Amino acid sequence: MLAWYTYRWLIERFHDVLKSGCRLEERQLRTAARLERLLAVCTLVAWRLLWLTCQEVFTEAEWQALYQYHHRTTQLPETPPSLAEAVRMIAQLGGFLGRAGDGEPGVKVLWRGWMRFQDIFDTWLIFHPPP
Repeated sequence: MLAWYTYRWLIERFHDVLKSGCRLEERQLRTAARLERLLAVCTLVAWRLLWLTCQEVFTEAEWQALYQYHHRTTQLPETPPSLAEAVRMIAQLGGFLGRAGDGEPGVKVLWRGWMRFQDIFDTWLIFHPPP
């Protein structure tokens, strides 16, 4: 029972991402089937955003696209950015300013940044197709 209780915080964060980031409660869907499909998609996005704050999740192509876009360069570093640096880059895409008193980026700004990054990454793949 104690082991299950330790997952409580993670579950609460997951629901917060669904509620705040995905704005699930604000959706005006008329049928249960539509809500179910939206929930399926938002669950995947929320899981990925939650995972983003917990461990390294970027593929080599993703961190390269993020780095090149953020630094406006075609040169890549020898090692990928740290997870904290990558999260900051994603957050800045979502409008995070990163001033001294701003604290860490939240779910909403990460959501906006992640959605913008998906477009950037899709474009990057056009010019850097996988082998």
